Amino acid sequence: MFDILWRGLAIGAGATILMDFWAIVLAKVFGQPPANWAPVGRWFWHLRRGKVFHDNIADAEPYEHELALGWISHYAVGILYGVIFAIIMGQAWLAAPTFLPAWIFGIVTVGAGWFLLQPGLGLGWAAAKHPKPMKVRCFNLLAHTVFALGLYGMALILR
Repeated sequence: MFDILWRGLAIGAGATILMDFWAIVLAKVFGQPPANWAPVGRWFWHLRRGKVFHDNIADAEPYEHELALGWISHYAVGILYGVIFAIIMGQAWLAAPTFLPAWIFGIVTVGAGWFLLQPGLGLGWAAAKHPKPMKVRCFNLLAHTVFALGLYGMALILR
């Protein structure tokens, strides 16, 4: 079990790093604004008070270290996803990784963003209140596909 856990931790961290690298490429090459993890940090900070959903996270009481907490939360969730995925898939997949299960899992994880985080930030279900909800959804699916490539690629490296 320890082997599955450390591999899950590594593939989750590696997949999150690849996802962030992808965001840098989008920003530098295509002018896509980079992710701002401060609102996510503020959202996580307010969870301790039991407040999950906000009309607009910008109106919530600020937290001095929200950007740092946002980055930490981003990596903690990515690593947790990697551990969960490794546990679900087990030693057989870790010994001979294939892309399809990683991609399915990556797409499934979009659901947490669409149905928990985005409504929690005040963006509505699947960013429905965003000025360009379909653009957000497409970029979410693309980012989580890159995350899936990271899960698969790290598993190949570690096998």
